[in-house]
Amino acid sequence: MINYSIYLWKNPLDAEATEMAYAKNQVTKTMTFDEFVKHIADHNGVFTRGTVKGVVSDTCSCLVEMLLNGCKVQFGELGTFGISLTCEPADSMEEFTASNIKTVNIVFTPGEDFENLRSRTEFVPVASRLAQKATLKAEKAGESTVNLEAAKNKQTLNEPQGA
Repeated sequence: MINYSIYLWKNPLDAEATEMAYAKNQVTKTMTFDEFVKHIADHNGVFTRGTVKGVVSDTCSCLVEMLLNGCKVQFGELGTFGISLTCEPADSMEEFTASNIKTVNIVFTPGEDFENLRSRTEFVPVASRLAQKATLKAEKAGESTVNLEAAKNKQTLNEPQGA
């Protein structure tokens, strides 16, 4: 089940664009590595948490090693990991050096287990985080109504420039 809220967004690159409604998923929890390892171990029954943790940790170390050696690594149904580079351009090929490379990015291409996720889930519309926060605040204060416009305006005033 995926919770989502709806927001209006205008393409900042198109001055004539109108706001359109979009969905934004809401993360219900950030699972820690230990929690995920426990989840895997509980599903298998054969391997202990320590074994699963060791295998996953070693897998991460080896994956980094292979990526840094220029390999693309296919993880079966999980997908494929590779790298891409972010660079500062140079005026010519002769002037380009390794110092122009600023970032090494991880690229993940999902495998077959991630195909058709849309058809495999249920979507549940929920209030935005801002509305949830304002409602909880009003409830705690014993108020019977919530002023969402005031909450939205307060958020806009508190956002840093460019956000």
